[in-house]
Amino acid sequence: MGYKRLFIVLAAVLSAHAATGQKLIRLVHSDSLSYDQELLGDVKILRGNVVFKHEDALLYCDSAYFYEPTNSLDAFGRVRMLQGDSIFVYGEKLFYNGNTRIAELRYNVRMIHQSYTMTQLAADSVIYDRNRGVAYFNQGGVIRDEINTLRATRGEYTPNSHQSVFYDNIHLTHPKFTLEADTLHYNTSSHIAELQGPTNIDYEEETHIYSTRGWYNTQTEQSMLLDRSIVTHQTGQTMTSDTIFYDKRNKFGRLFGHMHLTDSAQQKTLYGGYGEMWEKDKRGYATKKALMVDWSDSIWTYMHGDTLRTEDIPYMDTVTNWVRGYRHVRIYRSDAQAVCDSLSWLDADSVLRLYYDPVSWHENTQFSADSVQIYVEKGSVARICGQGNTLAVQHEIKDYYNQCGGKEMTAYIEDDTLRRVDVNANAQTIFFPKEDDGTYVGMNVTESNFIKVFFKNQDVDHSVFTSESKCTLYPMDKIPGGKDRLSSFFWATEERPRKPGAVLKHPKRTKRPVGTVSAAE
Repeated sequence: MGYKRLFIVLAAVLSAHAATGQKLIRLVHSDSLSYDQELLGDVKILRGNVVFKHEDALLYCDSAYFYEPTNSLDAFGRVRMLQGDSIFVYGEKLFYNGNTRIAELRYNVRMIHQSYTMTQLAADSVIYDRNRGVAYFNQGGVIRDEINTLRATRGEYTPNSHQSVFYDNIHLTHPKFTLEADTLHYNTSSHIAELQGPTNIDYEEETHIYSTRGWYNTQTEQSMLLDRSIVTHQTGQTMTSDTIFYDKRNKFGRLFGHMHLTDSAQQKTLYGGYGEMWEKDKRGYATKKALMVDWSDSIWTYMHGDTLRTEDIPYMDTVTNWVRGYRHVRIYRSDAQAVCDSLSWLDADSVLRLYYDPVSWHENTQFSADSVQIYVEKGSVARICGQGNTLAVQHEIKDYYNQCGGKEMTAYIEDDTLRRVDVNANAQTIFFPKEDDGTYVGMNVTESNFIKVFFKNQDVDHSVFTSESKCTLYPMDKIPGGKDRLSSFFWATEERPRKPGAVLKHPKRTKRPVGTVSAAE
């Protein structure tokens, strides 16, 4: 090609670049320049300390082919590209097109982004699109910042936003945990990982986190986990919820929507619409239709309240779990049911302590008092005790009820059958004894300091009382009007939860007679 023709070609190229606003690659330095007309035509062959400049980028290499008409080049050996004062790219081979501003690097490629923090990308092959400011790899790559190392099959990194995206076989290594996923967005400035698919985070076999959507701040170890995520601890605690805010460093979790807190060691699960959990002392609570299920015995216990709390506390020479319930408490077991306004339960003594208008049921008998304790022994209810305004009631026939009451009461249950009721101080009873053929004898009214009532097949069999007792038997046709009820009598059968799901219902509380304690409706 003659000089005139070459000048015309170059002029045409320059005119085209000017028209499109593209800037030309400029050769700054080379130890030698040559041509190979037969093999490469007019391509410039550059060797030794080669330096190019394109816009704000400098490119260094050992040798290069410079395709000046197409504004592109191939660079070989110790390739180094500097963009501004913050991006440094290294490799062994490079193809760069000045028109498209795309750099393709091969072999031992490294990109270093030096801002107020440093990020390194390493891969065997990288495409750097200077138009978008994005570096891509699709044959395996690693990104490192001051905290984490991330590996993936495919990915991209945007230096200006510090944002990276990873696909396939992702493995994040942190000094305290590892993360594995198929898709992940990660910011090397904020150190926040955005979870975009099935993700597993493991803390040295101490805590496992599974989520499909959310974010995890790898610097503060705080996270927001969505879509029924699960946090599992080696101690046996598991958190599941629609949304979980989890602070691993402070061992705290806040759960929103259909939450589950399960302790496999204690064999309890706490449900609700909102709750919080502290790992240190296994402390947590639930509200919004709170429900606790205890499956530690053969008979499961279901407890509901406006708020339910659970925590481990010191007890004598050991640690025990303490459960408390507040407002509208309802309990179901197959061998006993109860309602009250507040509850306390210690695993160590297996006693359900009920306060403020407590009522409990066993089979066909209703028990109530100012406070009630239900004792569970060997997995079954063994005793029901009450203090203050105690009352035990059985529906007998029509509007007649067997009743006994006093200041203190203890009901003894054996083989899931009521055997005896002891009443102390101001004891009173109303019973309807029957002949062997089932005919009612009348109504027996007793007043004594102490009474023992014995039961057979859940019905009153006989009673024992002190010699100072006052007893009156009224024939059935001569029962005085209004004398067939103790002053503390009430019948709350509509409140009784008769199956597990019924504990979540809120029937109206039955009013107690005037003169007895009534905390709230």
